[in-house]
Amino acid sequence: MLSYQHGFHAGNFADVHKHLLLTLLLQSLNRKAKPWSYLETHGGRARYDLEGEQALKTGEYRDGIARLWQQSAPEAVQPYLDQVAAVNDQQLLAYPGSPLMAAQMGRDKDVISVMELHPAEADALKNVFRGDERVNVHHRDGYEGVLSLLPPKPNRGVVLIDPAFEVKQEYRDLVKFITKAYKRWPNGCYAIWYPLLPAGLWQQMKRDLAATGIRKILCSELDIRASEGERGMYGSGMLVINPPWQLDETLAEVSPWLAQQLEEEKGSGSWRLDWLVPE
Repeated sequence: MLSYQHGFHAGNFADVHKHLLLTLLLQSLNRKAKPWSYLETHGGRARYDLEGEQALKTGEYRDGIARLWQQSAPEAVQPYLDQVAAVNDQQLLAYPGSPLMAAQMGRDKDVISVMELHPAEADALKNVFRGDERVNVHHRDGYEGVLSLLPPKPNRGVVLIDPAFEVKQEYRDLVKFITKAYKRWPNGCYAIWYPLLPAGLWQQMKRDLAATGIRKILCSELDIRASEGERGMYGSGMLVINPPWQLDETLAEVSPWLAQQLEEEKGSGSWRLDWLVPE
């Protein structure tokens, strides 16, 4: 599991989908003056060089954030684009990972706790946040680390679960983690990212999650191409437990635009939004 490095994929279409939704969650938390907690299981290095060797090897960001960069966008998308602009000038050279987006949107009393097991990524993560007393970086297993901090103080906020899904067991491990985490912090908001791959292992994960008895699970999925006969990731999925009020309405407004911007070929993009488990 220590082979995965997100630098090859930073800023791709899945990051756009995931981080747009994350900024909507953080924006909702910021509407109240009370401080919040942000916890993440797989933090990565927080800041990615789009001119670096990893990003240039795959070029995935060109079909992701580069398509949205300095383009006219719906109002709800602008806070996400603002977070990307905060680490760039006129030219798109860097991409902020989710820990950095949380820190940029965080206020003085908000608390950010990020787990990362990969040694090199953990070191890079610590370098990004050196001197920022709001951010705690933990070089440890993401699931074990986050569970040890639940319930957090402050007692409102969000957990982002974003594993690499390099092995089949990851889908089952994620459901086990959510089950334990929810028991410790039932009022927390949990945002779960997963890849849409031809093997379809995410479908069983969703069924298992629905069977836990946890209520209020919103599902947002984005396809950039058809899945038939394809290898590799063709779409991105996000599950949100305890979503903020009207998140479903906002996603319904922006998802058609997002699918059109990120689709591989004209007409090949699609989106789905529904309640995996209602209230």
